[in-house]
Amino acid sequence: MNRTPLDRLSLILVIIGALNWLLIGLFRYDLVAAIFGSPTTFMSRTIYTLVGLAGIYTISLLFRESSPARARQ
Repeated sequence: MNRTPLDRLSLILVIIGALNWLLIGLFRYDLVAAIFGSPTTFMSRTIYTLVGLAGIYTISLLFRESSPARARQ
């Protein structure tokens, strides 16, 4: 399936969010808050919001038709 730039950006943000949750779960370390300030700063909240919106957008990837594989010549 061909991915659009928005698909790729959304997947990257979802992966960043997943890795951040992994760090929180294993080590109680919030990387986003460490980089952009406490979880309540405007920048941290913006990043959390973008990751959340990307997660909602990537749900659409589950329901898209995949294009048939082209035969190699």
